[in-house]
Amino acid sequence: MTEIWHNPRCSKSRQTLALLEEHDAAVAVRRYLDDAPSEAELRAALTALKAAPIDIMRKGEKVFKELGLSADTPDDDLIAAMLSHPILIERPIVLKDGKARIGRPPESVLEIL
Repeated sequence: MTEIWHNPRCSKSRQTLALLEEHDAAVAVRRYLDDAPSEAELRAALTALKAAPIDIMRKGEKVFKELGLSADTPDDDLIAAMLSHPILIERPIVLKDGKARIGRPPESVLEIL
């Protein structure tokens, strides 16, 4: 099963979901703004992405600035911020069989199908 952390208001997220469906992937759609990942799920996604927390954050979000976050913020604090404010998580994230990709560009997710 392929899971997408999806925001239907995001064009890249919609494009990525459409691409997955075009490739007949069995997709579980998770609207992560309404159903935020747990800390364990977020850490697992980071491991699968081989990324640091700052690498999957939407740095242009107002709350990023309001919280005073930066690349120098400790990883655990960045994770806590994403858990409290899931809007900070880059989208879409696609997970499958212990692998993950961010759908920017959407075609990048095809690597894990």
